[in-house]
Amino acid sequence: MIMNIATQIAVFLENRPGTLVRVCKALRVAKISIHAISTGDTIDYNVVRMIVSDTERALQIFQDHNTLSITNEVIVIECANKPGTLVDISEKLAKAHINIEYCYSATPPTSKNALLIVRTSDQKKALKTLNT
Repeated sequence: MIMNIATQIAVFLENRPGTLVRVCKALRVAKISIHAISTGDTIDYNVVRMIVSDTERALQIFQDHNTLSITNEVIVIECANKPGTLVDISEKLAKAHINIEYCYSATPPTSKNALLIVRTSDQKKALKTLNT
């Protein structure tokens, strides 16, 4: 497994058609790539979590557009795309008393490797735990 800690941006958008389009267009104009993205909705708002190629510039774009955004650390794990990989990862963290607050992933079925983004109760301890 290849792992590192990355900065994730959480952007809070109105839950209406077109809001994600505007965010993605602004990033495209700035030539900022989205490496990972996840959305979670409520009735009024959508929380878009993303890892991008230039976090500082993206944050400035969101600020310029009066879009609420915050950052936090997540662990990016490149791991085997096979049954049980998430079991192994979550068992190690559970044994170390580290909570998985959320995770997201998308991997083509034919890919040998998967990319998993994990937010835990303690990123540094989780990274150390998973590396042993």
